[in-house]
Amino acid sequence: MPDPNGFTIDGIEVNAQKGQTILEVALDRGIYIPYLCYFPKMKPYGACRTCLVEVEANGRKMLVASCTTPPTPDSNVSTNNEEVMDLRRNVIELLMTEHPHGCLTCHRIKLCGPQDICQRHVSVTDRCTICPKNERCELKDTVRMVELDLRTPLNYHRRNLPVHIDDPFYDRDYNLCIVCARCVRVCEEIRFDSALTLTSRSGVALVGTAHGTSLLESGCEFCGACVDVCPTGALVERSYKWEKAEKQIKTTCTNCPVGCQMIAEVNKFGKVIRFKGDIEGKTNNGQACFMGKFGYDYSNSKKRLKKPYVRQDGVLKNLSIEEAVQHINDGIKGFDPNEIAIITAPRSTNEDVYVASRYAAEVIGTKNLVSVTNDISNVSKRLINNFGCEYSTKSIWNIEKSKCIIVIDGNPTEDQNVLGVVIKKAAREGAKIIVIDSRETELTRYATVWLRPKPGTSPLVLYGILRSLLDQTLENKEYVKEINNFEKYRRNLYQFDLSRINSDTGVLEKEISKAALCLGKSESTSIVFGTEQFTIEEANSLIDAVKNFTLMTGDFEDINSGVYPLYDGPNLMGTNIIFKDIESTGVTTFVKAINRGEIKAVMLSDGFNTTSGNSRKFINSLKNLQFLAVHSLFDNEITSFADLVIPSTTYIEQAGTIVNLEGRILPINPGSEVKNDELHGWQLMSRLAEKSKNIGFQYENSKKIFEEMSHNVREFEGISINDIKQSGVFVKNSSTNPDRRFLINHYDEINTTEISQLYFAPGRILHSSKDDISVVKENGSNILTYQNTININKSTSTKFDINEGDNVNVYDSEGILIAEGSVSVNGMADLVVGSTSIFGKLATEMENMDYPDWVTLFPKLEVKSATMKKVENLKGN
Repeated sequence: MPDPNGFTIDGIEVNAQKGQTILEVALDRGIYIPYLCYFPKMKPYGACRTCLVEVEANGRKMLVASCTTPPTPDSNVSTNNEEVMDLRRNVIELLMTEHPHGCLTCHRIKLCGPQDICQRHVSVTDRCTICPKNERCELKDTVRMVELDLRTPLNYHRRNLPVHIDDPFYDRDYNLCIVCARCVRVCEEIRFDSALTLTSRSGVALVGTAHGTSLLESGCEFCGACVDVCPTGALVERSYKWEKAEKQIKTTCTNCPVGCQMIAEVNKFGKVIRFKGDIEGKTNNGQACFMGKFGYDYSNSKKRLKKPYVRQDGVLKNLSIEEAVQHINDGIKGFDPNEIAIITAPRSTNEDVYVASRYAAEVIGTKNLVSVTNDISNVSKRLINNFGCEYSTKSIWNIEKSKCIIVIDGNPTEDQNVLGVVIKKAAREGAKIIVIDSRETELTRYATVWLRPKPGTSPLVLYGILRSLLDQTLENKEYVKEINNFEKYRRNLYQFDLSRINSDTGVLEKEISKAALCLGKSESTSIVFGTEQFTIEEANSLIDAVKNFTLMTGDFEDINSGVYPLYDGPNLMGTNIIFKDIESTGVTTFVKAINRGEIKAVMLSDGFNTTSGNSRKFINSLKNLQFLAVHSLFDNEITSFADLVIPSTTYIEQAGTIVNLEGRILPINPGSEVKNDELHGWQLMSRLAEKSKNIGFQYENSKKIFEEMSHNVREFEGISINDIKQSGVFVKNSSTNPDRRFLINHYDEINTTEISQLYFAPGRILHSSKDDISVVKENGSNILTYQNTININKSTSTKFDINEGDNVNVYDSEGILIAEGSVSVNGMADLVVGSTSIFGKLATEMENMDYPDWVTLFPKLEVKSATMKKVENLKGN
């Protein structure tokens, strides 16, 4: 019996998968059909017509666009007969009427250099050899395939459009645009930003910004997706614009815990010249964020440390690696093991962390082992008890299956960007979004209900939703009747009176009830929550409330629902897994121990975000040490007072693994050799162990370390390095199944936050419709300017004698100015000051930053205690 999906392409019998077009089937089988407007994972568009094929079915022949046409069973498809080829040439010749093409139709193109005299009299600026996409241009490949000849006229309609080089990170030259609309479509269909659009000039279709004249005011998040899909030189990365790649390396981005699969393009000098999302990556489906796409260049910086150095009597002296390792051994010799600590970096690989843990336990004999990220040791244990794992219960892309999504005190569109993209996709497809956050973030613009509680009271709001679900009889009755302590929990919930919750959180009862109604009617719900804005007690209360919610709604075991804790730090999960059996000290406890003089010597790998309040406390505590050795990429604030500094390697020189927030083990693959005295983290620990005459640390490479981990770390048991080479494998869940019973909590245990002082809750969004936003030129670059607004509620306005329109300054607890603007009295919670900035302004600041690794200086939206003062005059923003 013939296959109902079978048909023939150029005499080859093939089968189509459900929903595939002719073009997609051909690509799967390695059959080349030229195309320009099609791109994988975007909707078929059918604009360019270069993918025309002839289909013969039921005795009829027709010419169709293969990118939009599904195959007909038992049909015959011809991709390259004479009629098809002639039509393609005609289509391409039409494109050539508005694109420089002298080189495209010349048989000498492979031999001609940029300085050669052109015998066809093609101007230098029209030559392919000076185009930044030369040899990467899909239009060039298509023209070669259809074999346009020298008879094609060389003249074309020159648009004379300005080249946009004034916005951050990438250039736009629409003179080279073929209006395939890939950039517009990826921004609309995949990223859900709609920052780009098709415009018109004298009746001619062009690509432009959707709002204003600059990307800064259009809502662009500078993810670079448009650059990655552009088939010509119209959109290109500004850095290394004309550089050619010698090799492409599949690796993992180490700038956030999503672990996006990336392709690093490396030139002949070992420099990473481009970083782009891997379309085959399971974690990101080819997407990236602005930190991943453009925050890679620190590996190429000339400011990188090349040799170790020691500070002696205020004088810096270079050392060899051997001398530096000996100096560290000598530096920690006089201290008791409990006075010594090792601090790994957020970017440290599993291999780095594992060898560091062995060195701490077997050589020094200390439990003072910590990672510089948010302190999640207690959060991790609570998650394991409640859900069986400390990472997300489902994969990131499972979120799009949920009909409702709760986002609690998280900012995933910036901090875990691709996860935020999935939430936006779900919203576009009809999912209800409930945001519980005092800050205005990009996801609040997608929210069906936005609850703005006082800082630290979000757990109480979730308990209010649970109470409202019960009051409205919206619990999953079939599911909860199988839980043996439901009746006890029902009685327990009656203490959570909504009027009292309103008083303590600032969230109105009707808003809680509205959110509960959306959630109660939802078939499936995913819960995404931050871990940085809470104390340990508040975080534990929130995790308990999340579990109770999933039981109440029946989402605890639902395949389309999930729980997603948001972490900070690329390899926080891997570090936490490896440190789990060591009972290492948390960062907060660690800082206190240093300040009390209990920890006196530290070996630190840096490369963490230094902008948060906890980071500032940590850095200041290091100044109290008697000995500090730092493993670093650059000289910075910490190395300025370190006793000894050893240069570190970056992602492009490393081989290793990390674990992302899904619990997926991902590979980091090298594409460049170590050029100077840089050491991997595990190499430094191994050499220190060898100096101490300890055996068993002579690792040849990171692969040997992973093999050892697969025997000694439960979650890695039985996994080989070959298993994770493509898109990784999930860690082994060694936990027992969590108890399917409600957790009994008491109101006073949860309501631990007393709001008696002012809090500042900063927000940031991509686009604002305010009239006062404008773009000005400064040194040839666009700068976004606007009048900042400080939001407070009526009660706070009365307490501080501040009225609508007054100019105020907001200061943090150390007296540093953190916001200024004109007051707007609106729906903020009492004693909470809000201020929302535009992302475009921050993007400009990041691009212009002097420090090469600017990702580590990206300012988080951290809620802080604050003071507010009225001023007579406000300086312009």
